[in-house]
Formats: sequence, C-alpha cells, structure tokens
Amino acid sequence: MDRLEKLLEWGGIKKDIVLLIVSGLCLLVSLFPFSPLPVDPAWVAILLCGIPIVLEACIGLITRLDIKADVLVSLALIASVITGEIFAAGEIAFIMQLGALLEDLTVAKAQAGIEKLVRLTPQTARILRDGKELLCPAEQVVMGDRLRVLPGETIPVDGVLLSGQTSVDQSVVTGESLPVDKEAGDPLFSGTVNQFGAFEMQATKVGADSSLQRMIRLVQSADAGKAKIVSLADRWATWIVVAALTAAALTWLFSGEILRAVTILVVFCPCALVLATPTAIMAAIGNATRHHFLVRQGDALERLSKVTVLAFDKTGTLTRGKPRVEAVKSCLPSLSRQELFSLAACGELLSEHPLGKAVVESYRAEAQESPEEPQQFRMLPGRGVEAQVGRRRILAGNLSLLEESGVSCREGAKEAAPFAQTGCTLIYVAVDGVFAGFLALADSLRPESPSMIRRLLAKGLRPVLLTGDHTDTARTIAEKLEIPSFYSNCLPEDKLLHIRQWQSSGETVCMIGDGINDAPALKAADTGIAMGGVGSDIAMDAADMVLVGDAVEELPHLLELSRHMMTVIRCNLTFSMVLNFLAVFLAMAGLLNPVMGALVHNAGSVLVILNSAFLLRWKRKANKQPEN
Repeated sequence: MDRLEKLLEWGGIKKDIVLLIVSGLCLLVSLFPFSPLPVDPAWVAILLCGIPIVLEACIGLITRLDIKADVLVSLALIASVITGEIFAAGEIAFIMQLGALLEDLTVAKAQAGIEKLVRLTPQTARILRDGKELLCPAEQVVMGDRLRVLPGETIPVDGVLLSGQTSVDQSVVTGESLPVDKEAGDPLFSGTVNQFGAFEMQATKVGADSSLQRMIRLVQSADAGKAKIVSLADRWATWIVVAALTAAALTWLFSGEILRAVTILVVFCPCALVLATPTAIMAAIGNATRHHFLVRQGDALERLSKVTVLAFDKTGTLTRGKPRVEAVKSCLPSLSRQELFSLAACGELLSEHPLGKAVVESYRAEAQESPEEPQQFRMLPGRGVEAQVGRRRILAGNLSLLEESGVSCREGAKEAAPFAQTGCTLIYVAVDGVFAGFLALADSLRPESPSMIRRLLAKGLRPVLLTGDHTDTARTIAEKLEIPSFYSNCLPEDKLLHIRQWQSSGETVCMIGDGINDAPALKAADTGIAMGGVGSDIAMDAADMVLVGDAVEELPHLLELSRHMMTVIRCNLTFSMVLNFLAVFLAMAGLLNPVMGALVHNAGSVLVILNSAFLLRWKRKANKQPEN
C-alpha cells in the first residue's frame, strides 16, 4: 500500500484530526473558570496529544540516544504539569500535534501527483494459454506470455502488440496528452490504458522491470531526508536542546522562578528549525512532479541550485531522436520533387531500416496519404533497397548501390554536398537506371529546444553540447540552438572526461541525456537528468531525476525552482532561529509565561510549514501559462 494511503489510515491523518478536535474542545472548556468537571479538561489534551510525544522521545533517547525536539518538548510538558500549568501543558501538546499534522498534509500533497502512479498498478491480466483465456493476478505474468487486453482495460505489463489495432492513453508513462495509435509490432507500456479495440500482446518486461514499476521505484526513493542540509538542521537541533536546558537551569538559578525556566523550555524547542528544510524539499518535489520531473533524492534539488554548466546530449534530448526528411531534390527535369518523393517512399515502404521508415513516415505526413505498395521488393543490407513500383524500377540507398548498378551519380553528389556538410544523411534515388535525385534526412530539433536554451543563457548558465555525432552535425545543431560550445565524436569516456574537467575547475555540472552511453556522465555529474520518454533503463537508473514525457521546455522551471527552494529554506532557518532566541530573551525577562510561550513558538512552526507549502504552486513570474 502506498504512503498516501497509509497516511489516510486510522493510524495516520484521520486519527490525528480526531485527536486534535477532541483536544481542542477540551482546551476551550478549560478556559471557563467554573467548569462542572472534577478535573481540568486540559488533561485530555495532555493525554491524547502529549503522551505520544513523550513516548516517542523516550524511545528515541533510550534506544538510539537520539536527542531531538521531542526530548525538549517532553521536558516542557512535564515541567508545566509539575508547576500546575495544566492548560499550558495541554496547549503545548495540542499545537505540537497541529504542527505535525500540517507537516503530514504538506508532504502528502507534495507527493500526491506521483503517488497516483502506485494506484495505477494493474491488478489482473488475461493470459492466453492452451487456447484458453485465464484471468489471473498481474504479478503471475512471465516474460513471453501471450495476453489479451480489452477496451478500457489497463495494460498489465510491458510488451509488443501482436495482432489488432487500437489507441492507447500512455500519459502516465510518457506524458502525452492524446492517445497514441498502435498496430502490430508497436511497444506497449504497463499502466497505460487501452482506449478502443481489443488486441493481443506478448509480454517483454514483467514485475519490477516494467515501465510503471520503474516509475514507482523513483517515487519511493524521493526522500527529503537524504538532503545534506537536513542533516545540518538535525545537528543544530541537538545543540539547541543542550542550550535550552542550560539556559533554563541558569534562569531558574538566578531568578528563582521556575515558570521562567519552563517557558524557556517551551519556546526553545527547535521544531520550526527541524521542519524548515524537509517541508520545503518535499513541497519542491511535488512542484517538480507537476512539471513532469520525478526527483529521486532531495539533495538533487539542492545540488541543482548551484549548477553553472549544463551538458546536453543531442539525440533524443535536444532532438526528437528520429530522422526526418529535411529536403527532396529532383535532378531530372521530367520528374517533379513530389513525384521523386512518392517513388522513394513506395520503394522504402517494406523496408525495416530506420531511414527507410523515416522516408515513409515523412511522406505520409506531407502528402496525407500512404505510398503505393511495390510489386517487387528486395532489401540490400548496408546499401539500400531495390523495388518495382508500377512500371518503374527504383533504387534507393547510398552511392555504392547506384554505382554498382551502373548509375552515374557524380553531378548528384556535388549537389548533395552542402547537405552532407550540415550533418544530413543522404539517400540517392535512381529511376529506371538513371540518377533521379536525393533525399536529405536529419534528426529534427524538438520545437521547444531553442526557447529553452535561450532561457538558460538569459539566466547566466552555460549550456554545452556533448554528442557522439560527427563535427558537422554537432556544429549545425549548436548553431541552430545558439549553444556557445560543443564537443563532437564523444565516446562515453569522453563525456565523462569533460564533466570531470569542468568539476576540477570549480564548475557545478548538470548532465541531461537519454542513452546507455550517457549513463557514466549522468552518474558523474553533480546532477543527472534522464529523458524518461525515450531514455534507456540504464540512463534512468544512473540519473538523479527523470524527465517524464521529455518535456525539455520545463528544464528552466526546474532550475529556478531549485534556487527558489534554497531561498525558502534559508528564510525558514533564519526565521526559526531569530524567533527562538527572541522568545528566549523575553522568557528570561519574565515577559512570556508558558502559555504565551507555547503560542509564540508553535506559531513559528506553523508559519514555516505554510511558507514551505507555497512551493507547491510556485512558478516563474514570466510563465503566465496555466499549470496542468
């Protein structure tokens, strides 16, 4: 059962709310001087809200020697009871539990967006065995099983569509807002929803290896307690407990008034200090989730706030990761550009090569129709394809293929040279033994990449392109995006070397990538961000954060959010320290009694939590678009 459901159980938020309502009513009754009850009703608040605090403090102190806020709160409660300040003791316990409830609500809301993934875990699957359909728990599916999925059902495991056609809502995995059409051979992801037709699929990833389970593991590892600054707050809390006990003892010794000492114990509790960091981190994680980021560690946001260099992989990160026809050039006066494009698409229709598929997809997108199926087709590995389309014989591939067939391509190669220099991949086409023209293909930029890079540059950050592509391709992409520097022909060890060199010169580096070859760099960088939609499993495991749906336009928001989070944490810490010391001086001077001290101290804790909660809805001032 996920954490949000646990919080909502009787042992979680619901119980706390009931206890607080009963305790609050009893405290109100306690205010009346002529209460008909034989004992002060404030005792109810002490028993219901105070006893759990004392027990937790004793357990931590005895079993772990853990001197934290609960120890000081317990001492304040006990001292108030001994001195007869029953209402003050009840008020302390009540407001402490109220602060704890607000923290739980903040954390629960912060994680609500990603916790939805857990509830989407498929429970059943229709397995086809021996000609029969068996409805069984999804965890019983093994790799290679044949499954049937009906309209409206959740796909139980990752797999490949075998037969049938449908549309799948896969927003839970990729963030796409529209259903995606699927046909035989297309991949399917667990947790996504079949929209229309029934289909059969074969399981390829099951259990913990499935897409949804990987996302769930990321959710479960989003732990604010890993942040370095949280540990610092804990160390401060321990010293504050010692300082509080010393101040209370000295005040009692010199003033002879135990109420002043009790008040010091009440106001010196470091609750606001302890709450200052984790509530801000968890709220920032919740905000990041709403902008398509899954944060694996709280300290990743802290490290991201200090980044000066952003190293980008090219393919699948700044580009779509799929080639597209950028230009079609006919070299025959009798053959129009559109006719050449149509013949090339017909010739490539049955090709399994990624470039052939890209030609067909680009033609469909432009012509709004499917190319004619060839009467004859032959795949020539490493060279291209040969096909018969109507009465025409088509050759489409590299120069070697055409030259081996006796087709002269000298003039065509000259015309194609400018495209090759910009990093395009060329497919030369011959029709009936005569050179007809060429198609230039390139990995297209994500439309949001240019504006994203401009926003990073405007913030004083330094984007750098690290790619394994050739120099011409890298230069073209860098110039289009106005990235000031690039490194081409990078092997995985080269990317790692560049990152370590920047780090050794004092830079803080964030790496953004998607492939297996990016994993070492993602791991070595101060902060690694993997592209969750097209990224490899290894890249996502190596990264600190995952960008679901590959919405790179959200990267500037994440960077500014991390900086704003650190500002909120510093404000929280400063405010809590100043308030504590101010209240201590007032208590030492006798201007605060235990009741007023409890109100002042716990009001500070509530203000810290509320200040952190604003991070949940924070957005850049320049971003006027409504948030999803």
